[in-house]
Amino acid sequence: MKLVSYVTPECECPAGCLGALVDDELYSLGSVAHTMRELLDGGDEAMAAAREASAQLSDDELLGPMSEVTLLPPVSQPRKLFALAGNYASHIRESSRVKAVQMGETKRSTPRVFMKPPTTTLLGPQAPIKLPEVGQFIDYEVELAVVIGKRGKYIKAADAHQYVAGYTILNDISERRLRIRERAETSEWDKFFDWLNGKWMDGFAPMGPCLVDRESMSDPEGLAIRLRINGETMQEDNTGNMIWGIAEIIEYISAILTLEPGDVISMGTPGGVGFARKPPRGLQPGDLVEAEIDGIGVLSNPVAAE
Repeated sequence: MKLVSYVTPECECPAGCLGALVDDELYSLGSVAHTMRELLDGGDEAMAAAREASAQLSDDELLGPMSEVTLLPPVSQPRKLFALAGNYASHIRESSRVKAVQMGETKRSTPRVFMKPPTTTLLGPQAPIKLPEVGQFIDYEVELAVVIGKRGKYIKAADAHQYVAGYTILNDISERRLRIRERAETSEWDKFFDWLNGKWMDGFAPMGPCLVDRESMSDPEGLAIRLRINGETMQEDNTGNMIWGIAEIIEYISAILTLEPGDVISMGTPGGVGFARKPPRGLQPGDLVEAEIDGIGVLSNPVAAE
């Protein structure tokens, strides 16, 4: 089951109306829940009702042509948006941390989890990624994103699967050379916050095109993942090569804070990012970025100047 949040001239809810995508046709699931947040807050019972409804769709629920529909991020109003740094060996190697990978230190350390502002970074399918005026090198990062469907704290890895509502795609857009003000000197902490703040800019988290519910995804850690710019493949890997698995990350984050329905955890990116290429390749106005994960779909966004 592929779930979406959408707006049309008839449905202008800021959070988007709830729909089901079937064979490239969009159907309303308003009989189950008005919004994705309402569906997720309803837990397993509501998700089961959505699966039942999506299996019995009629022409009455069929919406107009897709050209008249605007897709929003599937979870357009997540409570929290987490992301991982360095969760694929291929990305760590290209970031000049080869020794850590060879010695297995990544698995002995703890995951590196950070957050992105959910209300201003999220961007829907086809919406333009706008390069900010202060931007110097804007990069791309295709990632599998996990959507939480049940409230939980101190979740054990063995139980983590039941806390997942589904999966989507997130493109963790990043400013690699952030400079708002010049500094007389730069410390390691300055470099860290430049990196972190470069993740926070408006529209730097395209998400979509849909949410695939967990019952429809047999193996989320065995999916081909890739990213193209203007048709050229820049990243290609498999989610089975993640260092930290989904259950381990849910266990780790929930030991820090309570996970809630609608929270999103983006699971890190594989190698092939722009700053590590020779020569480096940042996003430019006019580019078309396509982030793709088998079983979920293609998240497509044009690039434009702010």
